[in-house]
Order: sequence, then C-alpha cells, then structure tokens
Amino acid sequence: MNNTVANTARLIGAGLRALLVLTVMCGVLYPLAVTGIAQGLFNDKANGSEIKDASGKVVGSSLIGQTYDLPKSNPNDAEEAARPDLKWFQPRPSNGLGANSVNTRYSLILSGATNRSGDNGAVDGQCTEDAEEGTLCAQVITAKEAVVADNSTATYEVKPEDVPADAVTSSGSGLDPHISPAYAELQVHRVAEQNKLEVKQVEKLVSDHTEGRTLGFMGEPRVNVLELNIALKALTGH
Repeated sequence: MNNTVANTARLIGAGLRALLVLTVMCGVLYPLAVTGIAQGLFNDKANGSEIKDASGKVVGSSLIGQTYDLPKSNPNDAEEAARPDLKWFQPRPSNGLGANSVNTRYSLILSGATNRSGDNGAVDGQCTEDAEEGTLCAQVITAKEAVVADNSTATYEVKPEDVPADAVTSSGSGLDPHISPAYAELQVHRVAEQNKLEVKQVEKLVSDHTEGRTLGFMGEPRVNVLELNIALKALTGH
C-alpha cells in the first residue's frame, strides 16, 4: 500500500516537474527567443511590413493591397458602387472583379479569388462581347472597357490590346498589393493629367518604384501601389 502511494506521488511529482520545465521552455523561453531574433534581424517584417508616409504615420502594409476610391455620396448606401479616384494609381481588381466572391474590395475577412475558370463564358475558347452576363469573360470585357475609358486622356489613347491581364483580373489571394510595370505605365498619362504633372515626372516615379525579380530570377517585376501612391502624394502635396 505504501509503495503504491509512494509510486503514485513520485509519478505525479515527475509529471508536474516535466510540465513546469516544458511550460518554461516552450511557453516562455522559446517565444522570447523567436521574438527577439525576429525583432533584431527582421524588425520590419516581424511588425507586419508596415509602410509609413512622409510624416511617419503608418498607412498600410506592403503585403496587403488597398483601394483608392472616391467617397460615396451616401456612406450608408451599401448598394452604391465604388468609383475609383483617378488621381491615384489603381490596384488590380480584388477577388476576380470585386463582386463574385465573399472577399470584395480588399476586405481582410477572407482571402481568396474567384473560383471561375479562365474560359468561363468563352465561345470557342475566346472571350467575346457576346459572353453571357455574369460570366468571367463578360466581367473581364466590362473591366477592360472601364480601364480603357479611365486611362485615355486628351493626348493619350489606351487601346484594348494594351491592357495587361492584371488590370482586369485578381491575384490568387485577392489581396495582392502589386501591379505589373505594364499596368503602372498604362496609368501614367491619366495620373499626370489628373494631378497636373509632367508625364516624365510620373514615369520616373514608376521607374523608381519598380521592383525586379526576387534574387534576380524568381517571380516577375512588380510595382507596389501603396508605395507608389505615397511617392505621388509627396510629389503633389495632396
């Protein structure tokens, strides 16, 4: 009887000591070590890859896209369609075209894109103006028309064939903060006209904020829209 009680007490004591040691190691020392290393070596990334404007105010993350829309005439009207503020460089659509999934307009509730196939609504493998309403082809055609209309100016005409794919489709996450250099360059004349700037000034902004492939070979060249618009804001004084 005494041996049984002693063995039980010894096992409980050993279990409690193991629990204490593991709690200190895994619940205190390891998190402190990982946090310390992250803050010391990767401070910016560990804190959310924050982006600050010229005044030092945090305005977003380099990992998450944002919209640049005009204020609604009635903020309480959920049905009122958002209209892009053409003074700013515009991001790629969020989640397909922002209307065919749960996560619309770069909302962070969910991450994901449209589940429609690339040929949804296509006829003989081609997206045409006869595409059925509500299909991806029909939405892409409508989006392309809007891109052409928004970015054509008195001195610069955008042709439909010049519109890159990322101007009318979303990324896989629906939250991509980047656009292609081609889409940024397509917007240059409109941004210059809207802000009363020289085209060369805006072209230089795009060039300065174009990132190359990661390590020189991974991914594609890209432009972070938030960083580009912060530079534009500093240039124009908006």
